[in-house]
Amino acid sequence: MHTGERLIVIVLFEGVDLLDVTGPPEVFSLARRETEEAAGYDVALAAETMDPITTAAGVRILPDVTFAELTRRSIDTLVVPGAVEVDGQHRVQALVDPAVVERVRQLAPRTRRITSVCVGAHILAASGLLDGKRATTHWSTAQQLAADHPAVEVDSDPIFIREGNVWTGAGISACLDLSLALIADDLGEAVALRVARQLVMYLKRPSGQSQFSVPLEQVSATRRIEDLRHHILRHIAEPLTVAHLAAHAHVSDRQLTRIFKTELGTTPHVYIESVRVERARHELETTDATLERIATACGFGTVDTLVRAFRRRLDTTPTEYRRRFRTGGD
Repeated sequence: MHTGERLIVIVLFEGVDLLDVTGPPEVFSLARRETEEAAGYDVALAAETMDPITTAAGVRILPDVTFAELTRRSIDTLVVPGAVEVDGQHRVQALVDPAVVERVRQLAPRTRRITSVCVGAHILAASGLLDGKRATTHWSTAQQLAADHPAVEVDSDPIFIREGNVWTGAGISACLDLSLALIADDLGEAVALRVARQLVMYLKRPSGQSQFSVPLEQVSATRRIEDLRHHILRHIAEPLTVAHLAAHAHVSDRQLTRIFKTELGTTPHVYIESVRVERARHELETTDATLERIATACGFGTVDTLVRAFRRRLDTTPTEYRRRFRTGGD
């Protein structure tokens, strides 16, 4: 390890997601290339022993250092990746090894900045590092995180969240966005933008950027809620009131609200808005349709309502979103 550099420690354990481990080092290595500053990043993969670690992808990784060797080192950034298992019904469950949790808890006091990648947030939560904090994780395990750790304010929408010296990231590819944000925090926006260009990424997605297709990918347990979701998608341009949906489902307004809360963890109004925003995002990314046409087609009615929804859910405007994420045309 080189002295005078920021020591980035990535936690390894059996079954860890491969991209969670390999994504951040690639970003940090490009930062070294793109800056003339003497102080760069020194990335070390840490595990319980020096034996090879087998990732979820089946690829084996060799650690650089053991956890025991780090107990007397000052760590700049601790990166905690995650691991999941999927059952026969394709339900995703985050895995948390108590031994890894204990090692993270031991290393945290010696660390300037603590981050989690994807479902690594479950390990931070189990170590108590997210208590009283707002945090994100991959949308597929957000309900599990909230249920297992009531002291954590779980927000499954942003791609990453910063709370003091603790950063949590969302889906696996969001580890790149999180790493860019860490570089911007250390070396400035200009360096982070140069790294983003080298990665051929859209220039630094803001933390408020929503995870892709969250409302459309949530898993529900009953045929009734699935029918409601498809009905919403088919009639997204029309007024969709609680009374209308309740009548379609043959339940009372109160029952409908309870069904949405139980099955999807949200209200009908919030869910419908999220679907409309998702549809509008697709239109902005792939068409040249005017904001007026998109607002009408997605059920917002007016451009003003569309803009307010984008500000509320994505912390940006439709025009700015199109500028950043347009995939067709010029």
